[in-house]
Amino acid sequence: MAASGKIDDSSPDSSPYQASHPCRSHPHGSILDLRNLLAERFPRLPAPAGTRLTTGLFFLDQAIGGGFPKGAITELISPQASTGSASLIHALLHTAQRDRYFVALIDGRDSFDPQPLGNACLRHLLWVRCSSAFGVIKAADLLLRDGNFSLVIVDLVLNAAEELRKIPQTSWYRLQRLAEAAPTACLVLSRQSMVSSAQLKIVLKNSWTLATFSDENVVSRLRFHIQRSHLRSAAFATSLRRAKEDSY
Repeated sequence: MAASGKIDDSSPDSSPYQASHPCRSHPHGSILDLRNLLAERFPRLPAPAGTRLTTGLFFLDQAIGGGFPKGAITELISPQASTGSASLIHALLHTAQRDRYFVALIDGRDSFDPQPLGNACLRHLLWVRCSSAFGVIKAADLLLRDGNFSLVIVDLVLNAAEELRKIPQTSWYRLQRLAEAAPTACLVLSRQSMVSSAQLKIVLKNSWTLATFSDENVVSRLRFHIQRSHLRSAAFATSLRRAKEDSY
């Protein structure tokens, strides 16, 4: 697997992934059978409880217990424009370069700008360029099954709210189950809270201007609060599910 690259879902006929996929014309059941066979032959152990992926940002790591939880989904909510989510992504990629692990960035609106990052940093990145939320969920499903990425970032900040509301909660629960089976931290970036299965929810509270970005250490000015932070016990998960069912 290449350490860096791009997958573009905007044009099915021109997609590098689809063009090179040897099973493109096979029935869907064949893919499921292959996945099941691989899971049986090469089982992956889930990440130990409490394992964290360091972000490299001391103030953030300290607030969330050492980093993003592996085997779980973290949702980072940016309710306003220019709250610093792009700067955070760049900081995470620098940490990946420093600590020598791979990051997959699923770009919901093909908005990521790699220009400020050096080639050394980009060698640790797989950039998946999407044009729809449906493509994002499909890509996240594939990459979380892969298990070779320490961090999978799902960037839906610029996707329309109407589009995101069409994502069923069952999709997020499926991604959570996939994350639990892999030594991977999954970070979902969005404008509003929508991942009910997220173990950790962080809300960015910044409102930056162009002058802010002239600061060379702008990421140190990130302001946020923790909306949710827990590793659910079975009892807590049951009571939470019942409370949600009662509210419907």
